[in-house]
This record gives sequence, C-alpha cells and structure tokens, in this order.
Amino acid sequence: MITLDLSDPTPPYEQIRGQLVGLIRSGVLNAGHKLPSIRQLASDLRIAPGTVARAYKELEGAGLIESSRATGTRVRPGQQSDTALRDAAQQYATRARTNGASLSDALSAVRAAWEHGS
Repeated sequence: MITLDLSDPTPPYEQIRGQLVGLIRSGVLNAGHKLPSIRQLASDLRIAPGTVARAYKELEGAGLIESSRATGTRVRPGQQSDTALRDAAQQYATRARTNGASLSDALSAVRAAWEHGS
C-alpha cells in the first residue's frame, strides 16, 4: 500500500502523508477504512514510529483521518474527490503516460494549469 523511495529528497513522513492523501481522495481507501497502527506501518516500512506518527498527525489535522483508542485510525467520511474529478484525473494520467511524461512532468503541468488557468 505505502512505499518509501529513499532516493527521493522528500522526507519519509511526507511521502507517507502524500500517498495516503492520494489513496483517500481517489477512493481507494473509503470512509471507515482502518489504517495500520503506527507501530505496524513503521515496522512494515522499517522506519521509526515517530515518522509514521507525524504523517498520521498531519492527516488528522487536515481532517482526512480520525484516531481513537477503541477503533484505531480510520478514514473520515466525505474525503473522496468527486467522481468527475477522479475520472478526469485518470484520463489525464493515462494520456500523460502514453505521451511518455514522467509523474513529475505531469504534476508540473497540472500545477502550471492550476496557477495560470482560468
């Protein structure tokens, strides 16, 4: 589910946070989905538990997940992007890949369109 790229200059907690945001917004992780415990995910990724805790704390602060001792950490309801947006993103990703664009190039194009579009 979550992977770390140690050659990526992005800090591990941010890689975890970003991947989880993507999985939640895309609907891969639905409302109520239980995330691994901090210790379990840290063990799976072979990193310090504090790294996972920081990612979870930021996700909780953004309202994407909620934690409780009784039920663990779960995806909050209403966090998925709408269907039309997901479909448009899928079409764009497919076209970008077909045209040989890297993920970085595709994201840069979206950022530029976002900042300079109408």
